Amino acid sequence: MLRLTSGHILGHRSVAEESPIALVYDGTTVAVLMATPADLADFAIGFSLTEGIIEDLGEINELTVVPGPDGIELRLWLRPRAGRQLKERRRRLIGPTGCGLCGIESLREVSAKVRRLERHIDLTPQHIRRSVETLAASQILGKATRATHAAGFFQPDADEMIVREDVGRHNALDKLAGALAAAGIPGHSGAVILTSRISVEMVQKTAAIGAGFIVAVSAPTALAIRTAAASGITLIGIARGPDFEVFSHFGGIHDQ
Repeated sequence: MLRLTSGHILGHRSVAEESPIALVYDGTTVAVLMATPADLADFAIGFSLTEGIIEDLGEINELTVVPGPDGIELRLWLRPRAGRQLKERRRRLIGPTGCGLCGIESLREVSAKVRRLERHIDLTPQHIRRSVETLAASQILGKATRATHAAGFFQPDADEMIVREDVGRHNALDKLAGALAAAGIPGHSGAVILTSRISVEMVQKTAAIGAGFIVAVSAPTALAIRTAAASGITLIGIARGPDFEVFSHFGGIHDQ
């Protein structure tokens, strides 16, 4: 796309794509979300896991990405038990940019989504700084467009970070969840690193992944803090340079 300033053509700018993505389970559309059309198999797997539609990757019998004139369908066929459970839930999960609370049937379900975790690792201030710097350096689409969020998985002893990007922050985290599941990487082995603010559904999705840490460059909401505390998650926000703030479970951070 051409970029104009004061009537002069300066050059071309890359822009992020945004497409309707339908998640179709056993022939029935369960959710339609706007997302970046990349890493869609990861998206389908991760959404299924973080929304509780499946408990593990083995409950997906078949997954097909089907482009169409109006968008893209992610067609999943579930094992019988998971398929029956999905029908019994009678949930409708439809949102414009992704929402971990869309379609719930009562206010009580919000608190019911809390999962209690045990931390398997500790982080140092150096780890936190390195994780945020690594995520920033890994945002290929974000650097090109300045229009996307990213979610990364930091393991203290790993040389590389798994990163997924999307126009929607929920979508980026779902894609990360799917990538971890597909690679067989347990969530308790690392920390979720985010470019976005930390809302309650981001905490819930992190809990579904099984990670005991969330680190983000922005601040959390009050409900996100309470949910992280109830889940046993160390929540770290406003992580920029050497500085950061810990909002829950301070014991997960050690100087050495």
